[in-house]
Amino acid sequence: MEINIKYLANLCRIFLTESEEKKIKKDFEKILQYISQLQKIDTEGVEPSYHVIPITNVFREDKIEESLPLEETLKNAPSKSNNFFKVPKII
Repeated sequence: MEINIKYLANLCRIFLTESEEKKIKKDFEKILQYISQLQKIDTEGVEPSYHVIPITNVFREDKIEESLPLEETLKNAPSKSNNFFKVPKII
């Protein structure tokens, strides 16, 4: 597979010197070689995972609490309509 570094650099909107292009091309080739090795591995029967290490949720439990009164919620709104914040229309 031929890698067009100038094209990729243009997409990224970056300027690369000739020596940087050569180095990046070598790096990409190594990455692609590694990926081709990974594609040869038999993964039949292996469940997909999202993380290589176990991760647990660290968020707090949801608690139902009293909300701010409507008047207090809207008192600093730059613009309001009835009981709602009024915001510019975005299309």
